[in-house]
Amino acid sequence: MRVAEKFDRKLLVEGNDDQHVIWALCKRFDLAETFDIIDCGGIDKLYEAVPVRFKQSGLQAIGIIVDADIEINSRWTSVKELLSKQGFTVPNDLPPTGLILSKDTNIKVGVWLMPDNNLKGTLEDFVSFLIPPDDKLLPIVNNTLTEIESQKLNKYSLTHKSKAKIHTWLAWQDDPGIPMGLSITKKYLTTDEKICLRLIKWLQELFY
Repeated sequence: MRVAEKFDRKLLVEGNDDQHVIWALCKRFDLAETFDIIDCGGIDKLYEAVPVRFKQSGLQAIGIIVDADIEINSRWTSVKELLSKQGFTVPNDLPPTGLILSKDTNIKVGVWLMPDNNLKGTLEDFVSFLIPPDDKLLPIVNNTLTEIESQKLNKYSLTHKSKAKIHTWLAWQDDPGIPMGLSITKKYLTTDEKICLRLIKWLQELFY
């Protein structure tokens, strides 16, 4: 579903899950609606959208949230090159709190690599970090995945293990199999973890 854009601040994300997770977090932290969250339909389309977005009149800020995937340095290099072509002076290293830059035109840009700007991984890893630390099901989920992998029964690749982990855990909740964003709304997940608070602070500094 394409959502009508209303603001001169844009957050570009890879997919629908990212969009709904950020929406849910903004609602959870009572962040005022000041920016559009745009599902770009994949990493390649997001990269293609960046230079187009910078040509929009009245633009004030662009945020980029993408998965680090299996090679965070490679992902960061590609994002650096993308922003350098837009005239930004980008540091060699991605700050652990997320990147925020501005240039002469007063346009701000921000980058967050899921899960935490430091580890390889994806949105699913970020969401897994929000499982309450005293949760009794998570060890069983981990043991189950380890067991089926040891017997080579897993249909998923090991690079997708984090997806299998969080979706297995969600399948065992009161409302089985709900999307990750809704699991935040329903408070199955905690939003008190440092990784979550850092992301919220990055959003606040970029868009408010």
